[in-house]
Amino acid sequence: MVKLAEWRGKDVFRKYGIPLPRGAVARSADEAENLVRSGRVPLPCVVKAQVLAGGRGKGGAVKFASTPEEARTAAAAILGLEFKGENVKELLLEEKLALGRELYVAVTLDRALRLPILIASAHGGVEIESVDDAEIDRQPVHPFPGLTNFEKRRAARALGLSGGPAKALDRLLDALWGAFQVEDAELVEINPLAVVGDGLVALDAKVIIEDDAAFRHPEYAEIRDDRTPLEEIAREKEIAFVQLDGNIGVIANGAGLTMATLDVLKEFGGAPGVFLDLGGTDDPKKVTEAFLLMAQAKPKAVFLNIFGGVTRCDTVANGLVAAMQQVPPSDRFPLVARIRGNNEKEGTEILRAAGVVAVPSLKESAQAAVAAARGTP
Repeated sequence: MVKLAEWRGKDVFRKYGIPLPRGAVARSADEAENLVRSGRVPLPCVVKAQVLAGGRGKGGAVKFASTPEEARTAAAAILGLEFKGENVKELLLEEKLALGRELYVAVTLDRALRLPILIASAHGGVEIESVDDAEIDRQPVHPFPGLTNFEKRRAARALGLSGGPAKALDRLLDALWGAFQVEDAELVEINPLAVVGDGLVALDAKVIIEDDAAFRHPEYAEIRDDRTPLEEIAREKEIAFVQLDGNIGVIANGAGLTMATLDVLKEFGGAPGVFLDLGGTDDPKKVTEAFLLMAQAKPKAVFLNIFGGVTRCDTVANGLVAAMQQVPPSDRFPLVARIRGNNEKEGTEILRAAGVVAVPSLKESAQAAVAAARGTP
């Protein structure tokens, strides 16, 4: 999937006619000041870090300005800030509006229903996960008839809107549905959606594009908003590699086993960090490339959890040992392995001969990885 930064998401919204505050993007304090002085961004304004993580307001990544000088100072304070693992390189400056209520609307995919779903809540401006479920209205939308007048009226009732704002919602939901369908999105979300006079304005934009539809959307091909430098290298090498906030690296094969490995580490108090999915490969060269990428992320420990079906445990072990030898001694870290299945005996012997802790039990191996990351025996 391709996650778009707020300013890119708003470019998508603008294309479909969703009302937005006036604003512009800046990549330096000088540019931020000039945007205000030129009138492209009216005062007072909001200066927002362009990162994918939520909670920007509480984390000091959103500031307000009433003068060009204040805009410059705010921009200088936010640019270069590390926010939840992301370095702030771009800012969105927007006019500060006199707001009424703050609402929430989104269209996303419900994988259980296998249908799009319209979500509406009168409690906007906070993470939707923190809203009581009874305060959230969810309506499945059949893709053939699309969003109907009945569904839009029900959403207006759920949001407590009538009169002018209800009419504005009708137009906005049509535009949001159009963006969701035409852009092949997994999610289009407005949080908060602000009542401004008799109208509605999208104060934020969260858009996630389904990358399996990339052939229809070459305009998204070069977007790197949601990838770290190491993730970008991994993508070029066709390695499934994701960086999280924890300190335990995870190497597994298959999406299900990888997710289960993250869960079991959390169960025993660990903090999964970088994880990579080898899929069905047992090519020693590919294993070596994956491990060296993992080493660049500098985890405190690495947990290898492999099930050998098509994959041979001994060839994975050989690739791992070869990769370990290429990591400088100063950058090495404890490695705990659990390999089961095809040629597991041979693989275990290879790893133990190289000094790797190899444990057949999932529980015991996960506990050993957590202990290794903590530096305890």
